[in-house]
Amino acid sequence: MTFKTLLAHLDVGQTNTELLQVASDLGNRLDARVVGIAAYQPMRVFDEEMYAGDETIAACEDELAAELLTVETEFRYALQGNSAPVSWRSICTSKALPDYVTDQARCADLLITCVATSDAFDFSRHVDTDDLVMLAGKPVLVVPRAKGEIRFDRVLLAWKDSREARRAAFDALPLMALASQVSVLEIAKEEDLAAAHTRVDDVVAWLAHHGIGADPVIVAASGFTAVQLDAELTNRNIDLVVAGAYSRNPLRGWALGGVTYHLLRGNHCVLLSH
Repeated sequence: MTFKTLLAHLDVGQTNTELLQVASDLGNRLDARVVGIAAYQPMRVFDEEMYAGDETIAACEDELAAELLTVETEFRYALQGNSAPVSWRSICTSKALPDYVTDQARCADLLITCVATSDAFDFSRHVDTDDLVMLAGKPVLVVPRAKGEIRFDRVLLAWKDSREARRAAFDALPLMALASQVSVLEIAKEEDLAAAHTRVDDVVAWLAHHGIGADPVIVAASGFTAVQLDAELTNRNIDLVVAGAYSRNPLRGWALGGVTYHLLRGNHCVLLSH
């Protein structure tokens, strides 16, 4: 199993340097084609307090179209040296942006994105990453900003005996195969440590059958799981954490589980599957 098509979602109105470095690197290492994608919604003609005149609307539309062209140029420049083909998709759409991007994920094995850091509530240009992860139906690789080069050399699989974790482990096989060091970590209550060893040993054996050597790591729970996990990631100098994505509400407008929410807003590259 490998990734043959990567869908790189670029944020309109922000720099996408870190994401494009990852997309280019993985595209070359996996010999995968890379599809770039960006979108924005048209300006609202009016709201409760004011009406935007035709000139204002036209100026805003021109500005958004220029921003879209800028990110396309950024994408093509960053990927110009890639060995596999690259292509571009962009649109002004009335659909919710996560819906449009995840619709397009049908063409890819892996969706790559960043968390928007400016104008977080401007949903006309920026995609809600929480929605993206929950809707994609494909693994989502979330790249932190200002992280520098990510080599995917040290990978940690955050294990929880659940459907989401099993899905994430399978989805991440191509990236774990690139790593020189893989760890499978479960944080378990004191009374569950013996069972946790059995579970993690099963996962390590499964990975070995895929040609991936991994170390079992069992940690006794103490305090908040997200804080413990973050400490392990930092202490082990992890490049990529693989985890299931969990929500507290299955309906649109869900709240993500605490660990998922923490991972999405942390400083580590994370592959999430729901």
